[in-house]
Amino acid sequence: MGGEIAYDAVLSQCWEVVMDIAVLMDELESIKPYKDTTFALMLAAQALGHRVMVFGQRDWQVRDGAVQAYVRTVQLYDQDEDYFRVLNEEVIDLGEVDVLLQRKDPPFNLRYIYDSYMLDLLEAQGVRVVNPPQALRNMNEKFAITRLPQCTPETLITKSRGEILAFLREFGEAVAKPLDGMGGSGVFKLTQGDKNTNAILDAMNPDGLQTLMVQRYLDKVSEGDKRILVINGAAVDHGLARLPAEGEFRANLAAGGRGVVQPLSEREWWIVEQVKPLIAEQQLYLAGLDVIGGYLTELNVTSPTCMREIEKATGQPIARRFWEGLA
Repeated sequence: MGGEIAYDAVLSQCWEVVMDIAVLMDELESIKPYKDTTFALMLAAQALGHRVMVFGQRDWQVRDGAVQAYVRTVQLYDQDEDYFRVLNEEVIDLGEVDVLLQRKDPPFNLRYIYDSYMLDLLEAQGVRVVNPPQALRNMNEKFAITRLPQCTPETLITKSRGEILAFLREFGEAVAKPLDGMGGSGVFKLTQGDKNTNAILDAMNPDGLQTLMVQRYLDKVSEGDKRILVINGAAVDHGLARLPAEGEFRANLAAGGRGVVQPLSEREWWIVEQVKPLIAEQQLYLAGLDVIGGYLTELNVTSPTCMREIEKATGQPIARRFWEGLA
């Protein structure tokens, strides 16, 4: 297997639109098309004949119960430069679209929560929201794994510095994370006896009121932090193992890691089976599991990534499969 996915990116003016899809995302102008999962999903939707419209957090509002948005209808091209063209710009009632694809990146803050209330309105009006707003609120990407302790490394979620230091004494090394970040932002490795530990905790939790996740450090991160995608309840059979850069413990691509596509191991398939009931309960159409050394460390539901890399390496039309599963 291998090779590029061939999307039909140029559509005629007389295309028959199957669905109207509105995509809530970060700035389209700022993405990196060769590795952007949102772009892959939009390309696949376009190739299937759907109309793709994009908008951002600043572009929508609620007026008298109607969710309105300034949207741009776009035509997409599978290339690194000049990768989209705006066909139309207008204010629409989002209650009239078929699918609202939520792809806004964290941080999952109050702004994100307020936006989820607008997604609630759209769901009540019959729009399919992917992923559902209730799941976005229920499934904090760090905290959610506490429902699956059989899959995770030793994990502490606390505001207490004393508890964190006791956890560190127990295991010698740990990783501390804020609950609302992404891409390795604000993540620190703690080492017993390191004179910087208190300074790190001062920076992470200056007022003692911030909730942190602390996990036993997994030295197998050097072998990869694997992203496993679950599409419409079924796992993709390959994942992207993200390898840390030299001198770095964080494997996130945003932190300089590099990716290697690998088949899922027997242990990883077991983790998938453990997570599936939770995915079904929350009605998640697209989820990303992060696995290090056979342990589940995060469950991503806001805007899971790594689809393009897996598609390119395996030749599987994963994004197309996503849309076909929604039909």
